[in-house]
Amino acid sequence: MRRAAACRIMGAMSANPESSLPIRLNLDDGDSPADVVDALFLGRFATGEQPYAHTSSLDRLKKAATLLPPAARVLRAARADDRSATLAEGEGWTLLVSRWNRGADVTVTATSPELAEKILAQATDGAQDTPEPQPENVTMGFWYASPHRGPHRTTRQISAGTWEDVRRNYTAPVAEAMDPLMKVTPDGIAGRLLLLHGPPGTGKTSALRTLARSWRDWCQVDCVLDPEQLFNDVGYLMSIAIGEDDGTSRERWRLLLLEDCDELIRGEAKHTAGQALSRLLNLTDGLLGQGRNVLVGVTTNEDLERLHPAVVRPGRCLARIEVGALTREESAGWLGTEEGLGREGATLAELYALRRGNGPASVPKQDVGADSGLYL
Repeated sequence: MRRAAACRIMGAMSANPESSLPIRLNLDDGDSPADVVDALFLGRFATGEQPYAHTSSLDRLKKAATLLPPAARVLRAARADDRSATLAEGEGWTLLVSRWNRGADVTVTATSPELAEKILAQATDGAQDTPEPQPENVTMGFWYASPHRGPHRTTRQISAGTWEDVRRNYTAPVAEAMDPLMKVTPDGIAGRLLLLHGPPGTGKTSALRTLARSWRDWCQVDCVLDPEQLFNDVGYLMSIAIGEDDGTSRERWRLLLLEDCDELIRGEAKHTAGQALSRLLNLTDGLLGQGRNVLVGVTTNEDLERLHPAVVRPGRCLARIEVGALTREESAGWLGTEEGLGREGATLAELYALRRGNGPASVPKQDVGADSGLYL
């Protein structure tokens, strides 16, 4: 229950959820029908009539999935924008489905733990899409702070080329610096921070996607979609530090990707970002990171000279690579022509723009084609 307030205990119990709810609710115009559905669901669990609760979080839901077990009787249903809430019941159990986009939480209360487990299994059986794994894909997690659920992680299959396939996208010094990084194993980890810096459109994120494929046998890769909130919310940070590994071994490493963290790690960050920088450093080699197999990958558009000295000090970084544009000669080899190239060469985003027939000046740095991957 998020917004409703408990005012006094009610002594009676009834077969109806709204009558058995042991609290009285104060509602105002900020509450929605879905909030009422959530509150009604708590009644039988709070009174002890159904003292056992089981919950499952799902993503990649099939459109046709109802998340209702056989013989369920729907008591309430509310929908607003991309979120819906459904309250249903059966003999000895009550079920709440909170659904948004292609994700959902399903919670069952019941008179016994066995019944709760059985009903939850019936409700969620076959509800998720399970696409065939592709050799060129890697499973990547995505963390974000949901206004309804708090810290949450979902997963997607992300296409990623092999390093041999994408190496030509990088200028020679960058490719040579990345060669040993792509071959790193847990035994070779000498620092917990991976820093890629350089102008937009040079391929920093594409390199990290390829790294995820190169490391997938021993490292789980998660992208944090809201890093500015992560380091200002201790509860969110602890959820990330503890992590979720989809049932894989506890010895498996995790790489947390934080993109475009310019404000967090530039030289004046201590003054502008408060404790955020300190918490980032604590996660990499402080008490928070002790005993946890966690690496942090950061991309930034800042020049090395503008980065905070604590971030780039010796021993902290597993790798610190400046990713720049290809030379004119390298760009011509990549395109197969010198047409459209300036004297200084081109970034990877500009090369894809030229390949599509657009002049690089007419295409935003981050506007890239499908053949270049999700990000550059």
